[in-house]
Amino acid sequence: MSKLPHILVIEDETTLAGVIKDYLVDAGMTVTLLHEGTTATQTILGAKPDLVVLDIMLPGKDGITICREVRAQSEVPIIMETAKVDEIDRLLGLELGADDYLCKPFSPRELVARIKAVLRRTGISRSDQEEGSAEARLQLDEEKWLTRLDGQIIKLTRREFQLLLVLHKSGGRVYSRSQLLDAVFRDDADVFDRTIDSHIKNLRNKLKQVAPDYDPIRSVYGVGYAFEL
Repeated sequence: MSKLPHILVIEDETTLAGVIKDYLVDAGMTVTLLHEGTTATQTILGAKPDLVVLDIMLPGKDGITICREVRAQSEVPIIMETAKVDEIDRLLGLELGADDYLCKPFSPRELVARIKAVLRRTGISRSDQEEGSAEARLQLDEEKWLTRLDGQIIKLTRREFQLLLVLHKSGGRVYSRSQLLDAVFRDDADVFDRTIDSHIKNLRNKLKQVAPDYDPIRSVYGVGYAFEL
């Protein structure tokens, strides 16, 4: 990007919002803060930020409503914050349209990393990817069903390839086990959630055989998996 990324943080906890702003500014971003939800939708659509950090629990209007309203008119990347574990399934739902989420309390450094990952995925072409990044090191050829890591071919099963492809295509996005089952094992009625864990374990082992330092698949406790950029 030729300009500094503009991040709109909508968070009613003013102390937390200030800490987030400090970390984002240190990471080379410009930041606007908003502490309530009533004017959030029009602010997002009017300011046209590069990314929105959106808390679920806001005075005036909740974050889920705001996200749905924005998605009806804009594809701006949105990272949701939640203090409720039972909100995770709703955040992961395709109908909501959020790009990622974080559970409170979270590390500001983790938020910075997630923001950078989403910005890379949505704002920079593949030719601009950082040399040596997890995504750049891995190539998946869908037509030939070939997987290359650092130029070396890795032999994957059909299911392993499909699983890696789903995660890789939406780098940074967290998929629940049930979502991965629907995407990869749609025709297998007798497959269970923990089958995903077994395939992920085998997949990681095969990747590490080629590059011991390479482990781009992130486990999200109690939820599922994501491909880290």
